[in-house]
Order: sequence, then C-alpha cells, then structure tokens
Amino acid sequence: MHINKQMTDFVINLLKTKIPDNYYYHNYEHTLYVVDIAIEIGKHEHCTQDELGLLAAAALWHDTGYINIYKGHEEESCILARRYLARYGYTTSDIDRICGMIRATKIPQSTHNKLEAIIADADVEYLGTENAAAMANNLFKELNALNPLLTKDVWNKTEIDFLTTHHYFTAYCKENNERIKQSYLRSLIN
Repeated sequence: MHINKQMTDFVINLLKTKIPDNYYYHNYEHTLYVVDIAIEIGKHEHCTQDELGLLAAAALWHDTGYINIYKGHEEESCILARRYLARYGYTTSDIDRICGMIRATKIPQSTHNKLEAIIADADVEYLGTENAAAMANNLFKELNALNPLLTKDVWNKTEIDFLTTHHYFTAYCKENNERIKQSYLRSLIN
C-alpha cells in the first residue's frame, strides 16, 4: 500500500492551516487516525494493495471539506478531492470510488460496498475504544464552540441516541470494538 507523501503533506498542511482552532475533534489528528485505522481494518478485511491505497486516500481527504463548510462537508470534501487527486495520479474511476467512500462517512452512515463500509467504521471506530469518552468530549467542545446553546445534557442524549442506533459494518469492528462501544453507551446511560 502506497500513499503519496506529497499528497499527504499537502492535505495535512491544508487542515492545519485552514481548519479553525476550535475544531477540537475534526482536525488533522483525527484525519491521520482515520487513515491508520482504515488501513488496519482494510488489512483485516483482506483488501488488496490497490484497495488499501484508495482507502488511505479517501480517509486522508474525507474531512477536507471542513475548511469551507461544516454541515455538508462530505460533498465539499469530494469537490476538493476531484480538484486535486488527478495531480497525484488518480484516475476518474479511482476518484469516483474515493468520493463514494467519503460520502459513506456522512451520518447516518450508508454504505454500498466493502471499502465504503471500512471507511465508515474507521471514521467512528473510536466509539469502541477506551478513548471514546475523551474523543466524544472533544466533539462536544467543538459543537459547543459552534453553538454555545448546546448543553452537556443535550449532547449526552444525542450521543446515547446515536450509539443506540449505530452499528459497525465490518467483521473487524464488530469483533474488536462493539463490546467496548456498548460499555461506553452503558456509562452514558448510567
């Protein structure tokens, strides 16, 4: 699996310089985490090297739209990906697949193939980790900075509702993350 270092540097620089400082969750660190987790899940889901490369590219670009817009950032991420990916050797077919993966991260998640399922899981994989509460708190701080009327009580209800309906798509996340996610959900309810 190979991801272009120049492209990675370009996207990370874009996120570091254009994402507002109060995006405590949706930042370059989240992007790098999703890239790593997408590759990890992809390997366990028996992806080819080409598929892993497409997954990594989609994960890298999936939140770039936040530089321009919050709600609907997935479509904006696709616009940016379409603008730049050809420069890094991606074909129109590759870019279409990458945009399908980016769109699969939109909540509520909807997937149409294995690669979309993998990136959808990678984007919220943290929910089934010991870092779930800390990451969710970063997301709350971000949303609260955008909407100061958002209270912790309203956020907790939103988080409980999301976790109650959320399901992982991949066997990897079902096996490795679901139990911890359910424990996190119980901690929020209690």
